[in-house]
Amino acid sequence: MNCKRKPVLAICYDFDRTLSPDDMQAQGYIQSVGYDVEEFWKQANELAAENDMDVNLAYMYKMVCEAEGNLVLNKKALGEYGSKVKLYSGVESWFGRINAYGKKAGVEVEHYVISSGLKEMICGTCIAKEFKAVYASSFYYNSRGVAKWPAQAVNYTNKTQFLFRISKGVLDINDAGVNEYFRPEELRIPFGNMVYIGDSDTDIPCMKLVNTYGGHSIGVYDPATGDTNKVSKMIKNNRIRYYAPADYSANGELESLIKAIIDKTAADETLLKKHLKDMGEAR
Repeated sequence: MNCKRKPVLAICYDFDRTLSPDDMQAQGYIQSVGYDVEEFWKQANELAAENDMDVNLAYMYKMVCEAEGNLVLNKKALGEYGSKVKLYSGVESWFGRINAYGKKAGVEVEHYVISSGLKEMICGTCIAKEFKAVYASSFYYNSRGVAKWPAQAVNYTNKTQFLFRISKGVLDINDAGVNEYFRPEELRIPFGNMVYIGDSDTDIPCMKLVNTYGGHSIGVYDPATGDTNKVSKMIKNNRIRYYAPADYSANGELESLIKAIIDKTAADETLLKKHLKDMGEAR
């Protein structure tokens, strides 16, 4: 353990219905190819079911197909759709506030996205620069820059690999070093210093993993509807430790919760350093 280094707290976010009140594809793209949102998802899900296909690969395939004759599906277009994605209240100023509180407490806070949505769209949002890494589905582009094939498809089970990457500091998605053994003291960010924020069943594997190793999983729900059915079920089933409305405003419930976690992280680090010091001095 490096006693001179500040403890690092990783806050990992789902995106759709966690940072944004709706699916990112439904905030411009689906309408631009002439589809009703519900019908688009219905057909994508049917495609997946009929072909034993991953649902994320199915929606990406449908995006490519429906773009033909309607628009050029390239990084620029997806980034522009991303720039129009709505965010929950307080999200834009959230990162600065949380980072400042962490700094005051002696904790370095890092932010990550782990999403089944599209990386190109997330990177087009006004908050993209706040994330140390964005793990999400993405396209392969041909020599003309047009999307042709999935490059990455992130689903609810393979989301967990990114938590291990973050913990070990092996952030490159093609770096096989993530499979190497790390002693607990070698982990850049132990799971106890992780927060996972999500909204639904697709986040459960990540939530469960973080919970199991002493981290903090938070379920969020839309404050506009006040519907807590999903988060209530998740907390009853021990999938999450806490829940709160997806309101990122200053002094809100979610901010107070994260500040408490930062304080706990700082206190745990102080106690660990004391323990190691006493162990070293014991005769």
